[in-house]
Amino acid sequence: MNRRNKLIDLEALAQRSHRVITSNQTPSGAYPASPAFSAYRGYCWFRDGAFIAEGVSRYGDAASAGAFHTWCARVLSDRTGHVDGLIARAERGEHVPAAELLPTRYTFDGGLGSDPWWDFQLDGYGTWLWAVSEHLRRHGEAPGTDDAYIQKGTATAVRYLNAFWDRPCYDWWEEHDEHRHLSTLGSIHAGLRAATSNPALMDALSDAERAAAAEALDGIGSLTAEGVADGHLTKWIGTTDVDASLLACVEPFGLVSRTSATAEATVRAVEDQLCVNGGVHRYAADTFYGGGQWPLLTAFLGWNHAVAGRREAALECLRWVAEQATDDGELPEQVDHHLLAPDYRQEWIDRWGTVATPLLWSHGMYLVLATELGVAGNGSAGAAS
Repeated sequence: MNRRNKLIDLEALAQRSHRVITSNQTPSGAYPASPAFSAYRGYCWFRDGAFIAEGVSRYGDAASAGAFHTWCARVLSDRTGHVDGLIARAERGEHVPAAELLPTRYTFDGGLGSDPWWDFQLDGYGTWLWAVSEHLRRHGEAPGTDDAYIQKGTATAVRYLNAFWDRPCYDWWEEHDEHRHLSTLGSIHAGLRAATSNPALMDALSDAERAAAAEALDGIGSLTAEGVADGHLTKWIGTTDVDASLLACVEPFGLVSRTSATAEATVRAVEDQLCVNGGVHRYAADTFYGGGQWPLLTAFLGWNHAVAGRREAALECLRWVAEQATDDGELPEQVDHHLLAPDYRQEWIDRWGTVATPLLWSHGMYLVLATELGVAGNGSAGAAS
């Protein structure tokens, strides 16, 4: 249903978003991707969770975000030996199969789960390093954050990314593992940069680990130059297409300078090619659930507008996201107002059921944009909980 005429209380939806996130957070600290959706149920993604935690942290709930970051750090700490073994094999010149590398999602107790998935994705680990750095900068060692685990998890994540950052892998959408994706490179660059510059994290790293991270950052910088076409960043190295995940390469990851011509051209290309009537598609050839518009991506567009000083455009994005909420105040993964491939929609419904609702990442990104615009936050989390 088109909700363009529905009057939305933007602050009330932020309160509702916070409740949706925290009421579904598990005792372990993990954020479920979507509590009831068949393909996501029982799992937490580092990528989704890191952005959810950023929204919650900005909103003022340091304890919830801290519990998530500690969960991530425990997951990584438990795999330190495995990661070091992978790195040793790679250093000996062995090919390490993707199936043996770290997965993109975990069960709530930190396990691997038994469901097959498109697992080798590097972006989540870089995104987590960036997000935990932002959280610690904002709140310090607040309740819920276990510093010892954070330190060990940080070092493990940095070593892992230092060793494998340049391998092709699946993108944000669990697709095209044969390519090197700019959104993945952007997340790794942001994570390594955060880990080696934030005093709360960098002390966890040895001199050798910092030096290796500096080399990786230089390598990503050089490779990024190959991922530019027509002045904008591209979906992956070697194409001219764009993907809405590229918005994160500008804000918040800063893979390219936020004031550069490349950044401006990237945001403009995503908006021109993928935004229709206020809602942002993933990419032009998308067929997942018919290729609808994603509230969380519209929030990324709004975030970019906000930091560039385009406040009214950012508010329009926030309003569009709010208008997609159900009557219960739940935000879905995508909506079907403008489908790119409508013939594929029923196929996915038959396979996995209706669109994931609520998607906690959508709620987390709503909080990010709402707090960026001053619509919510500044300690309001306590009153909302």
